[in-house]
Amino acid sequence: MFYLISIIGSGRVGASIAFLCVANALDDVLLLNRTKDKALGESMDIANAIPPTSKFSIRGTDDYSELSDSDIIVIAASRDNYTKDRTENIQSQVDMIKEIAEKIKQYCPSAIILVISNPPDVLTYFFQKGSGFSRFKVMGIASSLDSSRFRYFISEKLFVPQSSISNALVLGEHGDSMVPIFSNASVNGTNLNSLIDDTVRESMINNIRGYWKQLRNYKSRSQFGIAKNTYDVIHAIINAKELSVPASIVLEGEYGENNVSMGIPVKINQNGVSEIQKIDLDGSEKLMLKESSKKIRDDINSV
Repeated sequence: MFYLISIIGSGRVGASIAFLCVANALDDVLLLNRTKDKALGESMDIANAIPPTSKFSIRGTDDYSELSDSDIIVIAASRDNYTKDRTENIQSQVDMIKEIAEKIKQYCPSAIILVISNPPDVLTYFFQKGSGFSRFKVMGIASSLDSSRFRYFISEKLFVPQSSISNALVLGEHGDSMVPIFSNASVNGTNLNSLIDDTVRESMINNIRGYWKQLRNYKSRSQFGIAKNTYDVIHAIINAKELSVPASIVLEGEYGENNVSMGIPVKINQNGVSEIQKIDLDGSEKLMLKESSKKIRDDINSV
């Protein structure tokens, strides 16, 4: 049976992505997990969300050979949980992504890869280098989630609906050095910087960077935000639509960076990344983005 969307990792995030794809009748879904029973259980549960008009299905496995012919592969697997920093288990996660890259290269060398696992910038880099895939076919999906959180805090602070907010992007690392771009953001056409002061701006930066820690005061980890952001990318690819979002890809000179993967604005279509978008940044944002790229590069060089 042909599986167009394959998801490696059947935890909260992987299962949530699968649910959105199935409930919206996007295409056939394969859940792959190292514990087969986990993949089978989640697929059985999600199968009950298949709309009666859908012609698509979902199933679970632990067999990488069943990835064969997948067009899109989402990597949401994790070997260890983190509590202090997304990079605290970096060695085991890099070992994992290298093993997954070899399997994917063997069974579906034409797939578009979406990396969700943490730390996504580092893992995107090692997957692309290890697999030899085009850098435009390997994307880390996390900066769009950070951008969602940026919009949330703007909305909460200014008492406006998120629909009134434009170009609130977060670039760089999906981590403590991420860079919210205030200079391009606007609310109902008014530049965000003119609506807030330096104290509020600094508070927003800290809140966005620490969002996951605050959320863990109430539940074990986030799942729905990243699932929806990932689903949006899959939807655009499947339906040959163009989507502009920040995503992490390996850079070759863009934004003054080489041989590192980090979140930057891109356009995505059925072929993967179709364009790296250049946006103007102010001086402080350029400096923070340079520091963020250094943090990711240092993490890459640490393993």
